[in-house]
Amino acid sequence: MVEPVTLAGFAEVEALWAKAPEIAREEFRALIFKGVNAMEEDAKNLVPTNHGSLRASIYHEVREFAVGLGVEGVTGTASNYAIPVELGSKPHTPPIAPLIDWAQQKFGLEEKEAEGVAFAVAYRIAQRGTLGVGMFHRAFAANRGALEAGSRVAAKRIVARMTAISGKPS
Repeated sequence: MVEPVTLAGFAEVEALWAKAPEIAREEFRALIFKGVNAMEEDAKNLVPTNHGSLRASIYHEVREFAVGLGVEGVTGTASNYAIPVELGSKPHTPPIAPLIDWAQQKFGLEEKEAEGVAFAVAYRIAQRGTLGVGMFHRAFAANRGALEAGSRVAAKRIVARMTAISGKPS
């Protein structure tokens, strides 16, 4: 589990919150959309191959809820294959067919040659497991600072917009 990003600079926002909550939602929505979009792009670029379903399955989503600021961002995938790619795996016997496809695409091999490569890779995985790539962890780490800095800018924009509506900060 990754630690949540701590958003800073919201004491004034809280004081003005009741007057115009949609302003804060708009600013958070924009900030979070930008962040999860960047994390999706970075995670896709960190997937170890250009082909296959894993890279294509990575997505981002901004969700809104009725309570509080109610905005949440997610970058992820529904692919079961992502877990061992992200974290690595213990030794196991992998299925051969996906490895044959991988060898054909990765090295431009004919099926018979690709089959030989696939069996060699499967043997190695059965002996040693696989190392994790950490594409989601690394994408989050690469974007965390920008999210935190963006939160400070968003807080100032929220205060300025809410102050303009209310006439003075609380």
